[in-house]
Amino acid sequence: MANINLLPWREELRKEKTRQFTSMIGISVILTVSVLVLIHVTISGQISHQQKRNKILQDEISLLDVALKEIEGLEETKEKLLSRMDIIQSLQQKRPQIVHLFDEIVRTVPEGIFLTGIKQSGAVININGVAESNGRVSAYMRNIDGSDWMATPKLSVIESKKGTLRSSEFGLTTSQSTPKTGEEEEG
Repeated sequence: MANINLLPWREELRKEKTRQFTSMIGISVILTVSVLVLIHVTISGQISHQQKRNKILQDEISLLDVALKEIEGLEETKEKLLSRMDIIQSLQQKRPQIVHLFDEIVRTVPEGIFLTGIKQSGAVININGVAESNGRVSAYMRNIDGSDWMATPKLSVIESKKGTLRSSEFGLTTSQSTPKTGEEEEG
């Protein structure tokens, strides 16, 4: 005998397909929501991780700013110390020059000249004295010109004294110099 199904099979098939469709939509919605939540959690984690890194960098930058200010202070201190050292070194180099200058003054003064005053302002030396004759003043100026420690003598005044024979007061200006060493002459 033939099997005849009198039950409404189309309606059951429609219900079955509707149930499958609904379950597929539900699973799709659940999967979509899961993926979106997973993406949101991942991105939130990356953002919080980057914010922590930014905070660490900001802290390091502020520490380096403090260190930079300290370094700038040290640089200023270094510059001050270097300038003081330069001043001290120049004073140390100039210290024997005055001894040489006095020695050279004694060596250059010819007979018949008597010095009454010596004044130094920086490298300029003013010399006042009394000479027996004008020729002795000229000899003194030649001696200064030939000196290693004095240079460029300039006669500022020479006047004969009244009441004395053959003597005149003079004033001249010269400048202090330093002799060249062997290395400077070669260069």
